[in-house]
Amino acid sequence: MKMLNLITLVLVIVGGVNWGLVGLFDFDLVAALFGAGSALARIVYVLVGLSAVWQIVPLVSAARHDEPSALRGHSAH
Repeated sequence: MKMLNLITLVLVIVGGVNWGLVGLFDFDLVAALFGAGSALARIVYVLVGLSAVWQIVPLVSAARHDEPSALRGHSAH
C-alpha cells in the first residue's frame, strides 16, 4: 500500500504543477506532452483525479490519529 500511496502522491503533485502552469501561463503541460484531447492525455487526467481521491484515505487516517503526520515532520507508523 505504501507504493500505491507514493505513486498517487506523485501523480497528485504532477496534477498540481500542471494546474499551476495553466493558471500562471495558460500552459497545459500534459496536453503539450501527449496532445490536447488525446487518449493518453485523458488517461493522465483520469489517473491524476483518481490519485487525488485515493489520497483522501491517508488524510482521513491521519486525521483520525488527531494530528496529520505532515504536521509532526515525520511519516506515520
